[in-house]
Amino acid sequence: MNDLSADIGYKSINHAGEQLCGDHVDIVEQDDDSMVIVLADGMGSGVKASILSTLTAKIISTMVAAGMSLDECVETIAKTLPIDKSHGVAYATFTVMRIVANETIELIQYDNPDVLFLRNGQSTEYEKTKNVIEGKTIFYSKIPLQEGDIFVAMSDGCPYANKEEAYNMNWSPKDIAEFIEIVSIAGYTAKGLASLLVDECNKLYGGEPRDDVTACIVQMRKRIPLNILFGPPANRNDSERMMRLYFSKEGRRIICGGTTSSIASRWLDKPIRSDIVINDDIGDVPPIASLEGVDLVTEGVITMSKVASYIEDYVHDNQLYDEWSRKKDGASRITRMMLEEATDVHFFVGRAKNPMHQNPDLPINFNVKMNIVKEIVENLKSIGKKVTVIYF
Repeated sequence: MNDLSADIGYKSINHAGEQLCGDHVDIVEQDDDSMVIVLADGMGSGVKASILSTLTAKIISTMVAAGMSLDECVETIAKTLPIDKSHGVAYATFTVMRIVANETIELIQYDNPDVLFLRNGQSTEYEKTKNVIEGKTIFYSKIPLQEGDIFVAMSDGCPYANKEEAYNMNWSPKDIAEFIEIVSIAGYTAKGLASLLVDECNKLYGGEPRDDVTACIVQMRKRIPLNILFGPPANRNDSERMMRLYFSKEGRRIICGGTTSSIASRWLDKPIRSDIVINDDIGDVPPIASLEGVDLVTEGVITMSKVASYIEDYVHDNQLYDEWSRKKDGASRITRMMLEEATDVHFFVGRAKNPMHQNPDLPINFNVKMNIVKEIVENLKSIGKKVTVIYF
C-alpha cells in the first residue's frame, strides 16, 4: 500500500425530454486499494439506452473485477446485449478505468471520447495500444500513478456541446482539458470537477441537452485519515478501550454526542468548551464545542442526520454544495472534512441506547442512529472513500 488514494466523482444529465439517462457509471471495489470504474453510453437515449448502458457497465465492471480477460469481457457483451435494428450495432460504447493498488491505472476504451489525463495540472499525452476484439477496436493504456493525477472520462454528449445541430468546434476535447486545467487549481473534489464540467456542457446546450451528458473523474490524492467517535459504548467497561483505540489512530478527529465527548474529556483530562458561532445561520443544527486534542466536537444524532442528508445529495445531485461548503455549523464542517479533506474515514460507533431517545413520540431512536451510520458509510464508499466501522 502506498500513500495515495483515489477520489472518484461523476455527474450525468439527461437528454432533453427524457426521464432516464442513457449513460451509466458503475464502480466495483476490489482488495488492496484496487477498483474498477466503468462509464457506458447506451445507443440513442431514453429507456432503451439506459438499459443498454446499465447492462454494459454492470457486466464489464463485474468481469474485469473478477480478473477476466478483456477479450472475454467484450465477447460476453457482444453475445449478451441485443442488436439495434436501425444502426446494426449492439450494446453501448464504454470506458474502463481500473486502479490497481493505487499504483497504476489501466484504461480500456471503446468508442467513447478519449480519457483526458492531467499531470502537474497540465494535459498530458499517454500511450495507447490498439486491439481488435470481435470486430471492435479497443484501446488499452497503463499509466503509473502520481499524486495530483486527474483522469476525465466522458460520454460523447460532453465534447462539441451546442444548442445547434452542428458541432461546437470551440468546445473540443482539447478545450475541455483546458477547462479542467483552470478549475482544478481551486482544489475541487473529483465530484466537484465533474459537476462543473457537466454544468458547463449544459450551459452550452442552452439548458436543453441534445444528448445524455456524463463526466466521471478520478483524482489521485495523498491519503488523509479522519476518525469519528459517535456515541458511548454499550458496556461502560469498554469506555477506556474505545478511547485508547480512537486516540491511537493517526489523522483528524471528530467526536459526536454529549455523553461521548464527556467520556473523552475525562480520558484526556481536558475541559469541554462551548463555541459560539457569530454571524452564521446554523439553522436547526445544534452548536459545536471544543476539546483539546480533538478537531471538532458536535451534538450526536441530529447533527449526523444532517451530515447524512448532505452526503446523500452530494453523491447524487450535489444541489446543496453551496450550503455545506460555506457554513460553520457542525454538520457542514463534518461534511467538508469527510468529502473534501479525508480519503479514509474510520468510524468508532457506540451501541449504548440513550434513554432520552426511547420515547416513542420522538423521531430519534437507536435504529435511527445505526441507519445514519450505515447510510453515510455506503455513500462514502460509493465515491471511493476507504471506510471502516468499529462498534462498541
